[in-house]
Amino acid sequence: MRIRIAGVFTLAALVLATAACGGGDTPAASESQKPAGGTLTIWADDQRAAALKPFAETFGKTNGVTVEVQAISKDQQTTFVTAAQAGKGPDIVVGAHDWIGNLVQNGTIDPIQLTDAQKAGFADIALKAVTFNGQLYGVPYAIENPALIRNTDLAPTAPATIEDLVAAGKALKDAGKVGNILSVQVGQTGDVYHIYPLFSSAGGYLFGTKPNGDYDPSDVGLDKPGSVEAFKKIAALGEKGSGALTRSINGDNAIPTFTSGKAPFLISGPWAIPDIKKAGIKYEITPIPAFAGGKPAQPFVGVQAFYVASKGKSKALANEFITNYLTKADLQVALYKANPRPPALNVAMDQVKGSDPDLEKWLAAGKNGATLPAIPAMAAVWDPFGKAEAAIIGGADPQPALTSAAKTITDAVNK
Repeated sequence: MRIRIAGVFTLAALVLATAACGGGDTPAASESQKPAGGTLTIWADDQRAAALKPFAETFGKTNGVTVEVQAISKDQQTTFVTAAQAGKGPDIVVGAHDWIGNLVQNGTIDPIQLTDAQKAGFADIALKAVTFNGQLYGVPYAIENPALIRNTDLAPTAPATIEDLVAAGKALKDAGKVGNILSVQVGQTGDVYHIYPLFSSAGGYLFGTKPNGDYDPSDVGLDKPGSVEAFKKIAALGEKGSGALTRSINGDNAIPTFTSGKAPFLISGPWAIPDIKKAGIKYEITPIPAFAGGKPAQPFVGVQAFYVASKGKSKALANEFITNYLTKADLQVALYKANPRPPALNVAMDQVKGSDPDLEKWLAAGKNGATLPAIPAMAAVWDPFGKAEAAIIGGADPQPALTSAAKTITDAVNK
């Protein structure tokens, strides 16, 4: 899985800066409502703490509070849970929505209270993503999903099927124009997030669903006949097949392989676009094609959101900030400008889509998508699934690899 938090805390910095300035849509607190003293603690990774601090300081001075930014070098979700349970965590944490099940199970975040009018302002899929067991646990600010990005100089026409994509890429490779048919990260341990659209198109599934549409963790589908057949199709694209999928392409070189002109196609998300533009590649974004005769490719849709820590020492201030600032267009537009991807707030999306035609293309590519599962045991799901994927792409027999992965996942989910 590729769960990205890159850029999140730089975005948070802009949120704080905008809050400090009090944009036109942001209600100014009355004198009686303004916090009098106190400390608001926000966690950032070590690369972004320096960018966050000056904005956080301005916000603190404006609101009469002290804002502390603490750098977390790695394993943000795990570190947050451990610290929160010890009473040493932050007041606000920013992260992907698939954290929610684990955070709720461990009692580390509180439900969020939004009015019906506030809820109506968000994209449906964004609210669905941050809702767990019928309760809202975060305020979303961005939507993201993978799509097919193609170099239009090399591939002027969008392929209708995966088979068409492979044929077009192979022709370019055979002609010596590219070195790879397709760039999609796999690596030695797999990457479920990027392979899932192909897996779903070929008939595979990770979890079944309940009548209300929620994921059913008791129904693990990885070793079911349809999933095994799906991975046989994926294996045919692997290192002992067409070579379109290879473990030599990973999270570090997938985008550079495309931006250097070595591959005509890339499966990635909005985070790839800045590098593509910098490289001067002419590109187009379209939905990931399905296998011929298969189901529509179903990418995972992720949502980035702000959460209130249940054991934070300044929960009132954290709630005020999240519910009364992050739900306004000016803040969501600022978040978009810092790291362009579709805003979760509809009015913010309306404001920026005219100047960024890519935004609606991303949403179109995710139209058939499924929200990333947020069940508590997800951290134990990605590793066995990914390792099975990598092994199969490398030439392993799908059935035993998937049987083993499914057992590991089932055991973890049913602990």
